[in-house]
Amino acid sequence: MQKKRILLVDDEPNIRVVLGAILQSKGYEVSVAEDGFAALRSIRKSVPDLIISDLRMPNMNGFELLAIVREKFPAVPVIAISGEFVGEQVEGPLADLFLQKGSYAPDEMLDAVRNLLAKPHMLRNRHESSVWAPTGDAPVMITCSECLKSFPLEPCDDDARKSNQIQCIFCDAVLQYRLIAITKPVCA
Repeated sequence: MQKKRILLVDDEPNIRVVLGAILQSKGYEVSVAEDGFAALRSIRKSVPDLIISDLRMPNMNGFELLAIVREKFPAVPVIAISGEFVGEQVEGPLADLFLQKGSYAPDEMLDAVRNLLAKPHMLRNRHESSVWAPTGDAPVMITCSECLKSFPLEPCDDDARKSNQIQCIFCDAVLQYRLIAITKPVCA
């Protein structure tokens, strides 16, 4: 039986080392990435069976990475982790499960991984939405499902916000999106 492959994406080296070691000790093949760009490079080489991703990272954060994963690899289950955000706004559109950093035990993570890998994963419509959530004063970003480039949704673009449809500024593809508002991070 081939080992299940997990991609662990987190900018904190300690999380990558410790959680990676825990997952490897249970027989999973683990690759790691420090941000969304590194994760996409890893996915291009080999699509994992499951992705565990932090949400707050430099360069390309977890929100943008997971929006792309949902668009291009809808059958790959995802666990989002964060010490700054809450799960109600993340589970569903971006992740199959959300775990708050510092609030889950290793056994809880292992159970979640085992359960997500054991059940058949529903394919999502890859053209359905492109989602990127703002943090603080950051602009709402849209990631094009065709060219994979991101651009801001202008605050004054009321027509796009009402219709949940916008044209990519790079390739002119028409994108359907769902806006998820995360108004402020939860501080520890």
